[in-house]
Amino acid sequence: MKALYAFILVAVVLLGAAANYLFPDVNEDTLKDGYYTAEAAEYYHGWKEFLTIYVKNGKIITAEYDAKNASGFIKSWDMDYMRRMNKADNNYPNRYTRAYVSELLNRQGLEGMDAMSGATESFDSFKLLAITVLAHAKAGNKRVAFVYMTPGKY
Repeated sequence: MKALYAFILVAVVLLGAAANYLFPDVNEDTLKDGYYTAEAAEYYHGWKEFLTIYVKNGKIITAEYDAKNASGFIKSWDMDYMRRMNKADNNYPNRYTRAYVSELLNRQGLEGMDAMSGATESFDSFKLLAITVLAHAKAGNKRVAFVYMTPGKY
């Protein structure tokens, strides 16, 4: 009788493992393939931040984090803003957006990420956008998510 229980236990464990291998979407933490975007619901100091990720085979393959103004101009392309910010904070959008995206890609999530000096408000925004976009990727919700946020309040 004990042998029968042991056999059933082993069979259940093996079937569970096989189900996760054969049907990876059964795991609710798996990111669904596709493009996912979260963006600020409102402009903050003239900019609306956004994060877009592309997921393939459950992994984040590419990501873009930046901000745009009302005309669609991208913040990291603004050389005048870069010079002013770099002089004041020793950082600028093209540097910190790339760094945050690189960390997201390497870590496949926010675990262990820290803010860069001179870009802590942007890191707060990045975290909120990333939490939202990752939740949408887990759910397979490909609609753009609009996030109400006040940078520097988290």
